[in-house]
Amino acid sequence: MKKTVARRHFLKSTGVLAAGFALAAAGRSRLWAAQAFNGAPHAEQIGWKLGCQTYSFNRFTFTEAVAKTASLGLRYIEFYPGQKLSKEKPDILTNVDMTPETHNEVKKILADAGVSAVSYGVCQLGKNEAQSRKTFEFAKEMGLEVLVAEPPKDAFDTLDKLCQEYKIKLAIHNHPSPSLYWNYKTVLEVCQGRSQWIGACADTGHWMRSGISPLEAVQALKGRIISFHLKDRNKYGKQGSYDVPWGTGKADIEGILREVKQQGFKGLFAVEYENNWMNSLPEIGHCAGYFDGVAAELTAE
Repeated sequence: MKKTVARRHFLKSTGVLAAGFALAAAGRSRLWAAQAFNGAPHAEQIGWKLGCQTYSFNRFTFTEAVAKTASLGLRYIEFYPGQKLSKEKPDILTNVDMTPETHNEVKKILADAGVSAVSYGVCQLGKNEAQSRKTFEFAKEMGLEVLVAEPPKDAFDTLDKLCQEYKIKLAIHNHPSPSLYWNYKTVLEVCQGRSQWIGACADTGHWMRSGISPLEAVQALKGRIISFHLKDRNKYGKQGSYDVPWGTGKADIEGILREVKQQGFKGLFAVEYENNWMNSLPEIGHCAGYFDGVAAELTAE
């Protein structure tokens, strides 16, 4: 009860708490409303970067996705291959084939919004060094820290070499079963003997769709988590399950955050909200408020 009251006080003080929007989280009632969003300052104190995967806004352009992220006070994105650049230039897509002029335009869009692109994915990386090097060159040009991909198992000699050369991390993403890395044990298997530039992009929602406890997976991946696609869902499994605001579903987001803080994780948590596509911004805002509320408690303990 003490923590619930503390978090409500924090959210109220930052303008996120207001009467009229009730959500149940972990058996406790919280009142939240999307009135004002101020980023995630308490999370920053821990070394956590909260941002958006622009796939959350895949019905919109890259320019709009960046603006929506900035409107929440968030300063980071992971962007994905194939999003339309802008309403004015719908034929130009975000990908490794962008021209130097488009690179500069993307950088300006980000700079004007006060947003940094931290990672890119899910992208194609494989055993062919020349093809994969093209993606690493793109990442270097864009100033990225992480590439998110699901490479074949025989590609890691090549990719580990490129990660170390470019000083860019590779985060192995898990789509649901029956994809290659749906089980976190497979991620651990391919990471064995590899440098610390190779690790996991922990997609909590896809683990839930595969019947895997996100907390169990995060505990097992200790020391190998590079980034998150953080999701909460109304239930486990694929049938009838969908994304919900963090803290209102079955993922145990608070438990996950407590675990990764204990592990000393520092990096990107990307909101990848795959529901209510045309009007998800208020729900993503609730995710941000909940996330920073938990972070506030963790920094106070």
